[in-house]
Amino acid sequence: MHSTSWASGARDCNSATAAVTSADGASGCASDAGPGAEMSALEYDGVICDLDGTLVDTLEDLADAVNRVLSAERAPMHSRATYKLLVGKGIRDLVGQALPAEKRSDETIARCYERVIADYGEHCLVKTHQYDGVAELVSGLRVAGAKLAVLSNKADELTRRIVTSLFGPVDFDVVMGAQPGLPLKPDPTVALLVSARLGVAPSRMVFLGDSGIDMLTATAAGMIAVGAAWGFRTKDELVENGASVVLDHPLELLELRG
Repeated sequence: MHSTSWASGARDCNSATAAVTSADGASGCASDAGPGAEMSALEYDGVICDLDGTLVDTLEDLADAVNRVLSAERAPMHSRATYKLLVGKGIRDLVGQALPAEKRSDETIARCYERVIADYGEHCLVKTHQYDGVAELVSGLRVAGAKLAVLSNKADELTRRIVTSLFGPVDFDVVMGAQPGLPLKPDPTVALLVSARLGVAPSRMVFLGDSGIDMLTATAAGMIAVGAAWGFRTKDELVENGASVVLDHPLELLELRG
């Protein structure tokens, strides 16, 4: 099993435990669960996974596509670090934030959005890759009988294309991206729809994501909010927005399963 070191100054978890951070910022090992312990096993039958920053690192392809469009607009381009803070609410929102204030007219945002969608559609799998440990997490959860889904604020067609290209045909029971007429995260509507399709009660569903938006979605849906610290955002953001547990590595989710 995978193990990680505790936060600054704390002891290491052994090979049979997972290092995790609780919602109050305390760090601990999964085996520390018990009366009065900070950590306990997670009881769940299904997992809804965010895509970008959780299952796969899409940042460079997204950043490259938006920067090419910004360059054509003679607008300043942004660094990878800046894009980490801009992603999460869908590509249209990303485009609006990436444009300078003086270029944020509805017409310009719409034009740039269409150009980014076209560019990104051609280059969405150039540098995008699974995070270390994700393939093993997915296969381990499947062997354990857990239901699995992907829920992204990325356009549905792009979400499905990336999942189809980087994962097996039976890895996920449900894959959903942004669709007309359906609200984006953090509205819990689609998360609850996915839960119903999987036949898993929300209280028995983990929502795994790397952003505050994902944690807010999980909380609003009555699901178990689990933060992915390997993604785009910080542990602080995850905890502040409702994460019950923050993991440092994907395989820790398997180690914490009750």
